[in-house]
Amino acid sequence: MNDLADRRQEEKTQRRADILDAAERVAEETGIDAMTMDLVARRARLSRALLYVYFEDKPDLLFGICGRALDELRQRFDHAVASRATGLEQVEACGRAYVAFAREAPLRFDALARFEAHTLPAGVASGNEGGCVLAGDRVHAVLISAIEHGIADGSIRPDLGSPAVTSFALWGSLHGAIQLGATKAAALAHAGIDAAQLVEQCLQMLGRSLARQG
Repeated sequence: MNDLADRRQEEKTQRRADILDAAERVAEETGIDAMTMDLVARRARLSRALLYVYFEDKPDLLFGICGRALDELRQRFDHAVASRATGLEQVEACGRAYVAFAREAPLRFDALARFEAHTLPAGVASGNEGGCVLAGDRVHAVLISAIEHGIADGSIRPDLGSPAVTSFALWGSLHGAIQLGATKAAALAHAGIDAAQLVEQCLQMLGRSLARQG
């Protein structure tokens, strides 16, 4: 009986992954705004009724994509910190991993940007939305740990305050620079600024603001 239950759970997990694969392919072709549940059901070769068993509506489906995106981002962060010795180097590596993620996985980055603009309900989020919140917590946990490591090893200033607040401040600053480079490229070019140059300047400024002096 346990084997049967395990097999059914594996089938459900695989079907959910197949749906998200289909949703990402549709979104890449049409854009997130034009993606519909009908298009995803057809691409996944499922009935609409079965699709709604896994995702109650399009926003819920986007939460599923965001969860995937955050899992990928955490893996990139884990890899980034594993090859760096000091906390400051780990934080800087996470920043560059985030920039690479935005460049190499633009759909997932766009989905995350939309999730970040989403207002969470009062109380504890549940379902796919709650899964995104927990996945985001795991991403920030990697960065917070790197900051704490840097304070302990002396590479990061000890007067920054809360490592958690610092983590969100770093993310907000870098995310804003990436978004600005993507949405205001023409205005930047008019000022003689390349989007990549803007992001690099942001990374360097953030690194200097963290570094312990002397």
